[in-house]
Amino acid sequence: MKVYIVLVVVALAAGAAAQCSCPTMKWALCDGNPCECTIFVDKATKQKLDCTKLIPKCYLMKAEMYRARNNQSTRTLGGKPTESAFVDNDGIYDPDCENDGTFKAKQCNNTEECWCVNSAGVRRTDKEDKNIKCAKLVETYWVRLELKHKPVNSPVDKTKLKVAIQDAINKRYDNFNKALVDEVQYDADSRMIVVDVKKEKGERKTDLSRMAYYMEKDVKILPLFKDQAKFEPSVDGQKLDMENILVYYVDEEPPTFTMKALTGGVIAVIVVVVLAVAAGLLVLFFARRRDQRRFAKAEPREMEAM
Repeated sequence: MKVYIVLVVVALAAGAAAQCSCPTMKWALCDGNPCECTIFVDKATKQKLDCTKLIPKCYLMKAEMYRARNNQSTRTLGGKPTESAFVDNDGIYDPDCENDGTFKAKQCNNTEECWCVNSAGVRRTDKEDKNIKCAKLVETYWVRLELKHKPVNSPVDKTKLKVAIQDAINKRYDNFNKALVDEVQYDADSRMIVVDVKKEKGERKTDLSRMAYYMEKDVKILPLFKDQAKFEPSVDGQKLDMENILVYYVDEEPPTFTMKALTGGVIAVIVVVVLAVAAGLLVLFFARRRDQRRFAKAEPREMEAM
């Protein structure tokens, strides 16, 4: 009888342990009753997670940076919609997070160089020293997801594509509000799908960056979910397997990049053009000066002949 009781207790404990997991973060460490999940974001710092929701992007990036620094695997890692839209050209860094998982407006990546970010953690100013002033965290209210799917056997019915995208986003990303999927465009020749996800300016309940970041990882075959399924919208029973994604961010206020933000390649081109123009002007100057000297020498001879 005692042996039977022990076996029952062990079975119940095993069942509880199996249920204590984090479906939205495969690196999470989960234990206890009630179940509590955490993740390392620094050598001696564990961040408590709410695994009933998508994990804040700021925590995800900190966890990725921690794992990268400690040689741990991170493989569970149509164009601008408006003139003020921009993409993330910096990639992952070690961010500073608020207590609720949102990004602090000022980021420095543990260096002497700092910049201001939007609510998606994407740089929206030039990089400066630690004296840079970031008055507030500017909200991203619109993301454009530029997706490309792999070749399919049958033509895609674009009239059904928006509903398929809405359903796939809602199902995969924590019951994301379908109504926020504002517009879906499709070009069959390039297999390009452009998805505009928008919320009202001033709305602070929905964090578009979480959904977009999880989708980026899904498309790059580096899911952050414990469930390693893909983001695959289905149209007429045909799944669309994505092979590429580019995310554009539109903030409630335009970014403040200046000429300092130009890439090295662009600056090099400008320098070459300026030098070429300067060289051309110098050639013209010396050529004209030479002609003037010739004219000055020829004039006395003409006078003597007279």
